[in-house]
Amino acid sequence: MASNTSGNSKFGFAVAVSLALAAVSASAAAISVYLGKRKSREMESRVRELEASLKSSSDKCAAERQGRIRAQQALRKAVAQPQLENSEVTSYPMRPIGIVKSCFSTRNGTPRQPLIVPLARASLVFDASRVPPASLEHLEGYSHCWIIYVFHLNTDLEKLWKETSRSKFKAKVRVPRLKGEKVGVFATRSPHRPCPIGLTVAKVEAIKGNTLSLSGVDLVDGTPVLDIKPYLPYCDSLPGARVPSWVMVDSSLAVASVNFSGHFSSTLADCWAVVGRSSMYASPEEFQKLIEEVLSWDIRSVSQRNRTHDSPVREINGKASDMTSDLDDLHEDGSDGHEKAPLHSTDIVYHLVLERFDVSYRIDSSGNVFVDKVTLPSDIPDDNNENITNRYKE
Repeated sequence: MASNTSGNSKFGFAVAVSLALAAVSASAAAISVYLGKRKSREMESRVRELEASLKSSSDKCAAERQGRIRAQQALRKAVAQPQLENSEVTSYPMRPIGIVKSCFSTRNGTPRQPLIVPLARASLVFDASRVPPASLEHLEGYSHCWIIYVFHLNTDLEKLWKETSRSKFKAKVRVPRLKGEKVGVFATRSPHRPCPIGLTVAKVEAIKGNTLSLSGVDLVDGTPVLDIKPYLPYCDSLPGARVPSWVMVDSSLAVASVNFSGHFSSTLADCWAVVGRSSMYASPEEFQKLIEEVLSWDIRSVSQRNRTHDSPVREINGKASDMTSDLDDLHEDGSDGHEKAPLHSTDIVYHLVLERFDVSYRIDSSGNVFVDKVTLPSDIPDDNNENITNRYKE
C-alpha cells in the first residue's frame, strides 16, 4: 500500500511539473507573440513615418521643380517673343539632335576652319529619342556633310537673355589674320554673334547605329548639334565666289616648323599605355601626327601673339602669363600676384589639350614650335588659364 502511495505521489509531482512547464511555455509564447506584435506595430509605425517623410520630401521637390519649370518657361517666353516698338519678333525653339564627342577637349587648339587638320576626328552621337537610325540611311553616299551647331562655350551667352538695348553685343570683332584688326561680325565666322550658331563641313567616315564618325572637324568636345545636311558640290561650291584678300592670307597663321623634344615619343608612349585604349586614334604615332597637324597653325590668341619680348610677366598657378591679358586672374585686393622678370617668347609654356592628353609647347619669335612633353589629365590646366582662349573663326 505504501508503495502505491509513493508511486502516485511521484506521478502527481511529474504531472504538476509538466503542467507548470507547459504553463511557462505558454506564457513565454504569449509574451513572445505580444513582443513580436508590439515590435511589428512599432516597425509599421516607423515605416509609415518614413513613408510620410519621403512623400513630403517628394512633394516639396516636385513643387520646387514645378516652380523652376514655370520660371524657365516664363523666361523662355519673354526671351523668345520680345516686344519691340511696333512689332513682335517670333522665335522658334531649337533642341540639339546630338552631341559631338571630339578629340578637342577645349576651345584652345580647335582649328579655326574645317578640314585644315585632316586627322581631327569626332563622333556625332544622335539622340535616339529624336533621331531614329533610319534618318541616317544613305548619308554614307556623301563624302562630306554640313553641320549646324551651337557655340555652347561662349563666355557671353548671358547677353542673349538681356534686352537688345542692354545686350552690348559688339558689332566688330578682332580677326587673327589681320593681327587683331576689327571687322564687322557678319564678315567673320566668329562664335560671338547675336545668335551663337555655327556652320562647318566635315568628312563622313562611317555610320554605325546612331553614331556618325567624322574627320577634319573644327568642333570642340560636347558641342550641341542642331542639324546636318549633305554637302552638294554642284551647288555648294561656287567657282566664281569672291572673298576679301585678307581671308586668302594663310601664311599669317602658319608656323615655320613643329619640333618634338627627344623624350616626347617615349613620354607619349607611357601615357598611351594608361589611357590610349579610349582614344579615337590607333597608336601613339598617329596621335603625335595629330599634334603636329594642329600645331602647324598658330593657335594662340591675338593678344598672345602680339605680346612683346619684354612684357612684364606674373605667375598664376605656376604658369607664366603676361600682364596684358584679361584681368580675371587678379586677386581680390587687385594685386597681380608674384611679378616676375621679363620672359622671352620661348620661356612661355602653352598648353594644348587633345582628348585626355595635355601637350606643353613653346614658340619662338620666328614661328618655330617646340613640343616639350605630354602629361595625363591630372595636370590639365583649368579653362580659366590665360592659355585657354576663345576661338575666332574668320
